[in-house]
Amino acid sequence: MRYIDTFKEGEKIKGVYLCKKRFTVTTKSGKEFDIVKLQDKTGLIDGKIWNTDNYSVDDFGTMDYVSLMGEVQSYNGSLELNLSRATVANDNTYSIEDYMLSSEYDIEEMFKQLLSFIDSVENKYLNKLLTSFFVDDKEFAEKFKIHSAARSIHHGFRGGLLEHTLSVTKNADFFSKNYSFLNRDLLITGAIMHDIAKTKELSPMPENEYTEEGNLMGHLVMGSEMIGRRADEIEGFPYDLKLEMQHMILAHHGELEYGSPKKPALAEAFALNMADNVDATMETIKESLKKETTEGNWVGYHKILDTNLRKTTVE
Repeated sequence: MRYIDTFKEGEKIKGVYLCKKRFTVTTKSGKEFDIVKLQDKTGLIDGKIWNTDNYSVDDFGTMDYVSLMGEVQSYNGSLELNLSRATVANDNTYSIEDYMLSSEYDIEEMFKQLLSFIDSVENKYLNKLLTSFFVDDKEFAEKFKIHSAARSIHHGFRGGLLEHTLSVTKNADFFSKNYSFLNRDLLITGAIMHDIAKTKELSPMPENEYTEEGNLMGHLVMGSEMIGRRADEIEGFPYDLKLEMQHMILAHHGELEYGSPKKPALAEAFALNMADNVDATMETIKESLKKETTEGNWVGYHKILDTNLRKTTVE
């Protein structure tokens, strides 16, 4: 099959792709057309169906595998598919692995590195808390390893949650070495556990959509609850330490307008927010720079980054 990241303007494409979403929009002149969000393991692309009454277009929908024909075109500096045929694919014409966005790094190796950080936590209660999730709870650990960290903004792929968590933990480790007043054990534990409830907030890949819990509560609140319950199961776990850990989770987005129920009140909570934000931002930039563009080195305006992003020319 042709993977999305190899598409070039003007090419004719024929193949099977996963429909992540399909919806109808109306032009200013009143003409209706459908936009189809298509995915394979290399990325996403918009497809447009201008004639929905076409006999070559089936009534397919979200999470259907679609056999399609179309031409790659450019719109506002980005590539898209003008679809002439789109029908539900036969089960024997595709392999699910081809449509699973995945981390470029080895999952087991990343998890091994994460476990080494857990081993480095000296506080016996925080070590027990981490071990209870990532070592003793086999079901949680396996789910965590292959889960995504987001629906679309950053690390929205298989193994993305583990990749993001490991990177945030490495950032936190650097902060603890550079700023000696930080409590390393608290910061490292917060980094490893800051997104544990993403396993509940988002459905498994390849669907990767918000669950009812995710929409109604969010991973900060659910993560705080998960830590509170598990800490209560550990004999002698200090109450103040439990509160500090829960605060780390509730405050790690930094600002109320970014979804944090509380702003950081601990030095370690500030450090965690920055460690998290650095990795999320750099991954967002990395994923954006991978996109094919018809505008030379200019990727285009990025809503989240609030800038017109350009690729570097220096090799």
